Amino acid sequence: MGPLRAAAARGLRRGGGRGRGAAPGAGKGSKGSAAPGGRPAPPAALHLFGDPAEVEALRGRLLAWYDQSKRDLPWRALAVTEPDVNRRAYAVWVSEIMLQQTQVATVIDYYNRWMQKWPTLQALAEASLEEVNELWAGLGYYSRGKRLQEAARKVVSELAGQMPRTAEELQKLLPGVGRYTAGAIASISYGQATGVVDGNVIRVLCRLRCIGADPSSPAVIDRLWAMANALVDRSRPGDFNQALMELGATVCTPKAPLCGECPVKQHCRARLRVEKELALASRKLLGKLPPVPDVEDCGLLAGLWEFPSVPLAPGLQQEQQREVLQDHLQAWTGQPVAAGSLRFMGEVVHVFSHIHQTYVVYSLPLDGDVTLDLASSPSRWVTEEEFRASAVSTAMKKVLKVCERQRGEESGPAKGSKRKRGAKPGAGGSTRPGTQLSLRAFLRAPNPP
Repeated sequence: MGPLRAAAARGLRRGGGRGRGAAPGAGKGSKGSAAPGGRPAPPAALHLFGDPAEVEALRGRLLAWYDQSKRDLPWRALAVTEPDVNRRAYAVWVSEIMLQQTQVATVIDYYNRWMQKWPTLQALAEASLEEVNELWAGLGYYSRGKRLQEAARKVVSELAGQMPRTAEELQKLLPGVGRYTAGAIASISYGQATGVVDGNVIRVLCRLRCIGADPSSPAVIDRLWAMANALVDRSRPGDFNQALMELGATVCTPKAPLCGECPVKQHCRARLRVEKELALASRKLLGKLPPVPDVEDCGLLAGLWEFPSVPLAPGLQQEQQREVLQDHLQAWTGQPVAAGSLRFMGEVVHVFSHIHQTYVVYSLPLDGDVTLDLASSPSRWVTEEEFRASAVSTAMKKVLKVCERQRGEESGPAKGSKRKRGAKPGAGGSTRPGTQLSLRAFLRAPNPP
């Protein structure tokens, strides 16, 4: 594998076909790191809620909107009116399990029938699995009902009918209760000031802070949980968490979000970015187009790792591309690099939000040790396994696939067959205007003669 470097507080280039170039290597070894334990540098402050005044304003606006606009749902009514804390927690618990992978409109009837038949944990614990499955029929994912009953029996038999009182204990003691469900029960039923992160919350937080990293990445998920825990209102944690989820479900939707109706649009950096782009488009129509701006201020890949890269001016021939790469490599590694040894591997087009990036991938075999200068650019060597475990963007994963595919074609039966157009090493011609050049494989320095 090759080196990665921290992309904290570094954005992506904007514009048709523009993008930061990047590419992996194909060797072994690991040298240097950007932070203790090889973890990437902390994310840019842009992604955090660091201003207490902004946090308070956001909480107030969101809760005021929720009080006026929340949907009338049966489990919300029980959470407010039920005086018994165990029954209240049970009512919330049942709703959260049913809502996993199922739409709210579908759940309502099932929930009402369930609570009428088994209004308490004790009643559910005494039911048969056949009865549970019969009522669950049509709701899908039948293991959810089975685990819910198993957990109810455990509470009755092992915990004296008393529900655990914190998110940590709920997740630890109840089978089928994960981090999100535990947080929802604890905040809504017990008033514990703990955040929740589900699909709706992920979308809202990523838009509020203009986060473009892969939300399925464990590193990104950890950041979002920390953000949710810091943001949750201490006096009304349950209402705040429900408000955040309600916002994602009804206003901040995956497609065609109702930004004009959003109660926290003043705090949304994704909306601000769109407005800037619309203003830029208007100036373009009027013939007053300034130089294409960078979106470094969005910090889209903050906290993630990227492969070494360099911008490429439009219209360069491959010979000129190699010269740019050669200069960049020699400055970065402090060692001589032969431009002729750079080999074109292919291109990767990655579309993120309004950004279209083209990664032009080159490889460079190196021999010997290359010591990375951590002071000038936080970097580290990684193996292929370490790369897959690192916090990297989807675009970086695509770049790796290009290299893997090229290696597979060369080692396969069709090695001697005609190469695909544009993939021939050293071929002339030029890439599309506005592309960015990317680098692959800094493994070992050339042996001295």
